[in-house]
Amino acid sequence: MEQADSPHYLGHRQRLKQRFLTAGDDSLPDYELLELILFHAIPQRDVKPLAKKLLAHFGGFAAVLNADVAALIRIDGVKESTATLLKIIAAAGRRQAKTEMFERPVIGSWDRLVDYCRTSLAHLPREHLHLLFLDRRNAVIAGETQNSGTIDHTPVYPREVARRALELNASAVIMVHNHPSGDPCPSGADIEATKRVAAALKAVGVTLHDHLIVGRTGHASLKSAGLMEP
Repeated sequence: MEQADSPHYLGHRQRLKQRFLTAGDDSLPDYELLELILFHAIPQRDVKPLAKKLLAHFGGFAAVLNADVAALIRIDGVKESTATLLKIIAAAGRRQAKTEMFERPVIGSWDRLVDYCRTSLAHLPREHLHLLFLDRRNAVIAGETQNSGTIDHTPVYPREVARRALELNASAVIMVHNHPSGDPCPSGADIEATKRVAAALKAVGVTLHDHLIVGRTGHASLKSAGLMEP
């Protein structure tokens, strides 16, 4: 039984853990799920105010997990150990999404691919170009980040994409990049870069299947939008 002089948050922690175990994570709002994580890094304090502060500052649960360590520790109450735990949780989510995606052909598990791309890239503060290399069965051979850039641009080197595809003996490639603004709508530069990469790959007998753009508000497929040459 909890002692009368025990900190009030101890009972709250136990109730929250029990609700998570019996009803699952869908029963918890974002701030309570974040509290559960913070419990393990900050054992001697009520962490509900900190959880709400983090969500308000970064704009959402996924954005907190994907924030830079330096940005996290600038928040009052967040030490390096807390930031490290948050980054471990984020890495675990990406690893799970990647493992699930690599287990089956991309064409038959498009939703998993999109989930993996959004988990990996959608909340990053700078643009990153990620490449998925596929074999003849359309299974993923490798997923690699080719370049990172600024908040609204990342360089694309078509010859490097083609060279890496040949090294991996890939039959096809899917380009993926993020829009830190949150809006996944393709820009003119995105469309032009897609055409240049498709041409470089075609010259070495490799197909560009698609170019996905991911953002906090969703994703866009240039192929589905009719913005890629047949």
